[in-house]
Amino acid sequence: MLPGEQNRMTRQRKVILEELRKVKSHPTADEVYEMVRKILPRISLGTVYRNLETLSDLGLIQKIEVGASQKRFDGDMGRHFHVKCVSCGKVFDMPAELVIEPKFERNSLDGLKIVNYSLHFTGVCDECSTK
Repeated sequence: MLPGEQNRMTRQRKVILEELRKVKSHPTADEVYEMVRKILPRISLGTVYRNLETLSDLGLIQKIEVGASQKRFDGDMGRHFHVKCVSCGKVFDMPAELVIEPKFERNSLDGLKIVNYSLHFTGVCDECSTK
C-alpha cells in the first residue's frame, strides 16, 4: 500500500460506507459484502473486510464486538449504545439518553486518561419474546 493510501476514500470504501449508513441492522462483514456486491459485483470478500477495518480505524464507522459472536458494523456515528438479543443475536441501537454514563474521577486512574469507552447491553428483542 502506498503512503497515504490508507486514508484515501476509494470508490470501494465510499460504497461500503454509503451502504452501511443506509441500514440500522448492524450487519456482519459477510452481510455488508452481499449489500455491496449489488453495486460492485467484482468486489471480493477480503476487500470488504479490509475496508471495514480501515473505515473503523479512521473513525467513520463503529465496529461492534459483543461477546464471541461475529463483529458487526454500524454506520451511525452519533452517540448511542447497543443491545444484543441473547436469543437471535441481532443488535439494536439504544439511545444514549436512556443510559446513565459513568463518570471517572481524574486522579483515581493513576495517570491514565480515558479517551473512549463502550457499553454493550444484552436482552431479548420483541420478536423473540413473543415466540
